[in-house]
Amino acid sequence: MVGVPHACRMGPLLILVSASCFGAMAIFGKLAYAAGVPASTLVLLRFAVASAILVAAVAVVRLRSGQPALPVAVGKSRRRLVMTALALGGVGYAAQASFYFAALEWIDAALVALVLYTFPVLVTLASVTLGRDRLTPARVAALLAATCGTALVLVGAGALSFDTAGVTLAFAAALTYTVYILVGESTVQQVPALTLTALVMVGATLTLALRALLTGGLSLDLTLAGWGWIVCIALVSTVVASTTFFAGLRHTGPSTASILSTFEPVATVGLAAVVLGERLGAIQVVGAGLVLSSVMLVQLGRRPVVDVPVPVLGTDTDTRSKDMERAASRS
Repeated sequence: MVGVPHACRMGPLLILVSASCFGAMAIFGKLAYAAGVPASTLVLLRFAVASAILVAAVAVVRLRSGQPALPVAVGKSRRRLVMTALALGGVGYAAQASFYFAALEWIDAALVALVLYTFPVLVTLASVTLGRDRLTPARVAALLAATCGTALVLVGAGALSFDTAGVTLAFAAALTYTVYILVGESTVQQVPALTLTALVMVGATLTLALRALLTGGLSLDLTLAGWGWIVCIALVSTVVASTTFFAGLRHTGPSTASILSTFEPVATVGLAAVVLGERLGAIQVVGAGLVLSSVMLVQLGRRPVVDVPVPVLGTDTDTRSKDMERAASRS
């Protein structure tokens, strides 16, 4: 059984792994586009392939463990959890992506990302308002360092062209992602990370498949290289990235997870420099340093999160209640 100190160490590490995997998606995406994969096809197949991998993983683990996929036996609670998880993907993830790509049609990618990364501030303020987190001096310092560092990394990417409609759409993406994190944090306390990620990806796939059916935006005439980069995006930047995010979110809380997620653009520019040969400017190096400093700051004065064990898939209600009682006694 995982102890509290171990969980406190692993939570931030899982979020950083998630951010790095999400950050690699931009590199894989460029390589996929170079291989002739259309954007609409890439988005849908990303979630479809990820869904297939995750559903298979849940089935395998369930067979080996003999446990149900959800920790709730029967009734409305199970249906509510399933519908919430599907809505996280089908509504939350799909809406966030739609706002994001719509914003890209109006303004530069760097400005879209800059506006999107206001979500750590939004998540932190919402978490404090809802009573889920405390606004400590260390957390404020980490939030400021992460926000300023992200701005420097993204501004260093090039000129920014302002447009009201584009900025509004990008901010809508940030708001949607804020709600996604907050709902996901409460849901992952009840649903194991692997099962939750599978349901989220299935929900996103269903929504995007419906959109493709209505618009005719799917092409499967792809090269072997194109399929290879799609699998990389699905496996690394979706399956691993989302599963580790939900697993880390359960231990860190929403505000810390959102602050640590600012490592994503740092990972992107670093990988672009290594893989694509893009030059890393001095202002971006300073920004990356600020983001990395936020990783240390966010741990200062942080109260350990009591680790109530959630198994890989699920367990019965009585066993879960006993686990909660033991965890409470340790605190």
